[in-house]
Amino acid sequence: MSILHITCSPRGRHSESYRLSQRILDRLIAAAGDSKPEIVEIDATALPHVDQDYAAALSASADPADDILARGALRQSAQLIQALQDATHIVIATPMHNFTVPSSLKVWIDHVVRVRSTFRITPEGKTGNLPDRPVYVAISSGGEFSSGAARQPDFLTPYLKHVLGTVGLQTVTFFSVEGTARGEDALQAARRRADADIAAHPSLAGQAHAW
Repeated sequence: MSILHITCSPRGRHSESYRLSQRILDRLIAAAGDSKPEIVEIDATALPHVDQDYAAALSASADPADDILARGALRQSAQLIQALQDATHIVIATPMHNFTVPSSLKVWIDHVVRVRSTFRITPEGKTGNLPDRPVYVAISSGGEFSSGAARQPDFLTPYLKHVLGTVGLQTVTFFSVEGTARGEDALQAARRRADADIAAHPSLAGQAHAW
């Protein structure tokens, strides 16, 4: 088992999304038994934006030359794609910013959703090149977006599910701690609900698929 753990909050390890993602990691590690999984950590807040060479490469009709691929953002993109390809499980820890993904997660997406690499263009549309594997997304939000008490729209989960599906990652599960801005009692209640959801998930309860 190899787990790719992507952290997207500017609060890093002190964030609620990171705390929630650790609950998921603990379950995956326990399910691995005596086989200690490799965990690859990526801090998305430290990633550079894509640059001119990257844009030129994507707009070209064929893959660029090796010397171009070794430059700046293209080299970073290749490293991030390799980490994604090598992982058997992906865990993304992200806050919801302004109803959708934070800019840090969007930067990671821009690096790894790359034509002729992780997806290809077909007459039927974009087709993913990556084999499916489990993706777990740990979300924190100051307001509520998924329950009957939701007072804000959710553009994060449908977008993330679609964009990950574009590269072939179809098995995406979301867990969330919502209402973190509503005080300590609301936060603790949200944590308990999220922990219960994780514990009830079949693959995280030790009934994992043979990925």
